[in-house]
Amino acid sequence: MNHLTVSVSPHLRTGDTAKRLMLDVVIALCPNLVASVLLFGARALLLALVCVASCVFFEWGFEKLNHRPSTIGDLSSVVTGLLLAYCLPVSLPVWQAIFGCLVAIVAVKQLFGGIGENFANPAATARIVLAIAFPSTMTAWACKAFPDAVSSATPLALISQDKLSELPTFLQMFLGQHAGCLGETCGLAILLGGIYLLARGVISWHTPVAFIGTVFLMTALLGQQPVYQLLSGGLLLGAFFMATDYVTTPYSAVGKLLFGVGCGLITVLIRVYGNYPEGVSFSILLMNIVTPYLSKITVQKPFGAGGAAK
Repeated sequence: MNHLTVSVSPHLRTGDTAKRLMLDVVIALCPNLVASVLLFGARALLLALVCVASCVFFEWGFEKLNHRPSTIGDLSSVVTGLLLAYCLPVSLPVWQAIFGCLVAIVAVKQLFGGIGENFANPAATARIVLAIAFPSTMTAWACKAFPDAVSSATPLALISQDKLSELPTFLQMFLGQHAGCLGETCGLAILLGGIYLLARGVISWHTPVAFIGTVFLMTALLGQQPVYQLLSGGLLLGAFFMATDYVTTPYSAVGKLLFGVGCGLITVLIRVYGNYPEGVSFSILLMNIVTPYLSKITVQKPFGAGGAAK
């Protein structure tokens, strides 16, 4: 008993670190990068590199100015840069992309304390800010797969305008041969990355399945082309890469399911009844706000908690 060591939790540790987890996410996002270059051309790579470099620079610069230890080595800013780039149209001016990176890293992440302290997903929030601030350039779609590449409408826009005869085929949707943002069009690339994250244990199935399943079920009930709804917009990217963020989503299994269902419901309400054809980023941000409450009501009490019965 003289050698008994008493310490606070955690008592069991793994080799997982923030850097290792973020590296897995970067690897999972690589198929999307390849697909975006093939579908949209070299400018897709330029936007991705600009967003990654800007996010890393803003994180380094903010921490330097505030005399904080640098955290750029954990790769979280790289992940934010890639995710934000994937939410942008290929024709977006570079300076607007850089502004979005400033919002994501400084306003959403660093001002709230840095990694692990932000209440909302930085990339999703930055996309909303860009969509509101620059609506014309954020909806200027282009795709090499279309002859009229500059003016091609997205599938969600076609559905909202009741132009169902102009929709691409399911195969074209799955392979990304339609107008949209860089990393949201190719369902195949996103699913490859999502499967990798699930296989590596980086994310659990609860939120993606609940999110995607809710959108499919609700749009089917409302007669709103459920398969197209799944393969359009940012649903798959948001479900696998944004709604599964450790910091801004619940940590219990039940909480993750409720979070996914909430995201799905809000997405459908905005897509079907709102002025915006897309609602994924808005749904994630709104559910991020209620995450603390979901965690509180779904957390499991430790055995014996609550005191002895009187």
